[in-house]
Amino acid sequence: MSGTAQIGVTGLAVMGRNLARNLARNGFTVAVHNRTSAKTEALVKEFGDEGAFVPATTAQEFVAALERPRRLVIMVKAGEPTDAVIQEFAPLLEPGDIIIDGGNAHFADTRRREKELRERGIHFVGAGISGGEEGALNGPSIMPGGSAESYEALRPLLEKIAAKAPDGTPCVTHVGPDGAGHFVKMVHNGIEYADMQLIAEAYHLLREVAGYSPAEIAETFRTWNRGRLDSYLIEITAEVLAHTDAATGKPFVDVVADQAEQKGTGRWTVQIALDLGVPVSGIAEAVFARSLSGHADLREVSRSLPGPAPRALDKAEAARFADQVEQALYASKIVSYTQGFHQIRAGGDAYDWGIDLGAVASLWRAGCIIRAVFLDRIRAAYDAEPGLASLLADQRFAQEIGTAQDDWRAVVAAAARQGVPTPGFSAALAYYDALRAPRLPAALTQGQRDYFGAHTYRRIDREGSFHTLWGEDRSEVGTD
Repeated sequence: MSGTAQIGVTGLAVMGRNLARNLARNGFTVAVHNRTSAKTEALVKEFGDEGAFVPATTAQEFVAALERPRRLVIMVKAGEPTDAVIQEFAPLLEPGDIIIDGGNAHFADTRRREKELRERGIHFVGAGISGGEEGALNGPSIMPGGSAESYEALRPLLEKIAAKAPDGTPCVTHVGPDGAGHFVKMVHNGIEYADMQLIAEAYHLLREVAGYSPAEIAETFRTWNRGRLDSYLIEITAEVLAHTDAATGKPFVDVVADQAEQKGTGRWTVQIALDLGVPVSGIAEAVFARSLSGHADLREVSRSLPGPAPRALDKAEAARFADQVEQALYASKIVSYTQGFHQIRAGGDAYDWGIDLGAVASLWRAGCIIRAVFLDRIRAAYDAEPGLASLLADQRFAQEIGTAQDDWRAVVAAAARQGVPTPGFSAALAYYDALRAPRLPAALTQGQRDYFGAHTYRRIDREGSFHTLWGEDRSEVGTD
C-alpha cells in the first residue's frame, strides 16, 4: 500500500466522495479516508469499478498510501473541523507535501493555515470549488490559492478534473498566494446570491404585475436563456417553475415555504466588502432579502400595513412589461458582476495577491453556479484592459446598460407603484445612478459630520483639510 496513490481525499460526504470519483474516473489512483470507515467502505463497494481507489482506515494508513510529494485533499466542514483534520495529518507529513482545503473556508482562516504550515515546510492550498455535487463529480470550477510551486504540482490533476469551457480551456488556474482562492470563491458566492435574488425578483414581477402563471414564467425564462441571459441559473429557474408538486398538483413554487436559507458565504462577502470600503449593495440586498424572508413573525404582524396591492396587466401590456423586466434583469446582473469584480480587485490590492480578473472570469465560464455566456465578454474586457476600473467603463457594457436603462427605470417605478419589493433591481439602479451623478449628497453628509464631531472636510477649490467653527462667526480653519 505504500506510496501508490497520486492524491488522497479525506472527508467522504457528498462533495468529497464525488471529487474522489472524479479523480478516479480521470485515471488517477486515489487514496480515500473518512473519520468513520463505513463511508470509505461504502464508496469503494459502490463505485470501485470507476477507477483505482486505495481505502485507508487510519490517518497513518492514508498518508502512507500517498506518493511523494503527498497531495492530500480535505473535504470537511469549514472552521474547527478543518483545523482538527490539519492537526491530525500535518505531523505525519514531510516538507514539500501539500494539503488542499476544498471546503468553503473563510479566506482569513486559509491565510493563517498557509502561514503556519509554510513554517513547517508544508504547502497549504485553499481551493474554492464551485458546482455543487454534480460539479464535483463531472467537472467543477476550481479556484486554488497558495504557492506557485504547489500549484505546479497539482496542475495536471486539477486541469484533468476541472470543467471545460466551450473553447476547451480547463476552468482552473493559480489565483494567487495564500487565501486568494478562497477569497475569489467567496465573492463568486456573493455574486451568486445577487444573481438568484434578481432572478427571484423578475419572477415575482412577472407573476404579480404581468399576471403570468409559474408555467408561463418558465417559458419566458427558457426564451431568455436562448439569448444574452443564457446561464445555468436561468436554466434551472425555468425547470423549477415548470415543476408540478406530485402530492398536491400545484406548482412546486407554491408549496415551498417562502423563507430562504443561507450558509454564510454571502454574509462574508458583505462583511469583507465593508472592511475594504467597497460598495456591493446588490449582494448586500440579496443577503438581507434572505434574512428578512426568514423573519416569519415579523412578516406576519406587518401584513396589514397600508400599501397598494398588485393589479395584473392586460395581455398586451404584460408582454411589453416582460420585455422590460428582461432589460432590468440584464442591467442589474451587469451591476452585480461589476461590484463583485471591484471587490476582487480591492482584495487583491489589499493582500498583494496580483489577481488576474480576466482569468477569474475565465474560471467561471463552466462548472460553477454563476456560469453564464457573457463571462466570455467580461474576460475579453479585462484581457483587453487589465487595469479596467469597472465593467461599466467597458464601452460595450456601458452601451448595453444605457440602452436598458429606460426599461429598467420603468420596472423599478412600476414595482414601487404596485407594492412589489425589488431590493436587488432598485439597489443596482441606485448604484448606477450614483456612479454617473456629477455631485453626490456626500458633501452634506461631510458637513454634518464636521458640525457634530469636528471630523473636518476637504474643499473642491484648494488642498488640505478644514473645519468650520460652528459658532456665530462660523469661521473656517485649516487642520493640516
